[in-house]
Amino acid sequence: MTYTVNDRPATAPRVQPPVAPATATVASATDHRSTADLVKLAAEQISTLVRDELKLAQVELTQKGKRAGRGVGMFGGAGLVALYGVGALLAAAIIGLATVMPAWLSALLIGVVLLAVAGILALMGKSQVSKAGPPVPQDAVASVKADINTITHSVKDRGHR
Repeated sequence: MTYTVNDRPATAPRVQPPVAPATATVASATDHRSTADLVKLAAEQISTLVRDELKLAQVELTQKGKRAGRGVGMFGGAGLVALYGVGALLAAAIIGLATVMPAWLSALLIGVVLLAVAGILALMGKSQVSKAGPPVPQDAVASVKADINTITHSVKDRGHR
């Protein structure tokens, strides 16, 4: 995805147009600004742009971190349920060896059900972790590349006037 200065994702703050100082006059189509004014304006805009890109990267990494955290929590839950499943299977083996009665069959059934639940939780956790994607803020990187491309083309176009 590419973004321009005013075409940001909903979670990113909007870049506000620069505020002209109170002493500056409104530039008309025929008004030419000095190089110093243009450099100062460009520095202010670049500073704002960098701050906005950092905010975008922070928001994106926060979202990815939350998704990865949910996935890791589900893996932990799967491990806990698997531990209970192993305990039930051990109880089934003990009961089965101690006496030949239907009690071991019920313990075996509970163990299998607990392990099936653990398997489902593990698959759900894996899905959540894979949805989180790489920890690189891809949207912010694409936005910075688009900004650089826009600035480069603007500078080239301005030189050809």
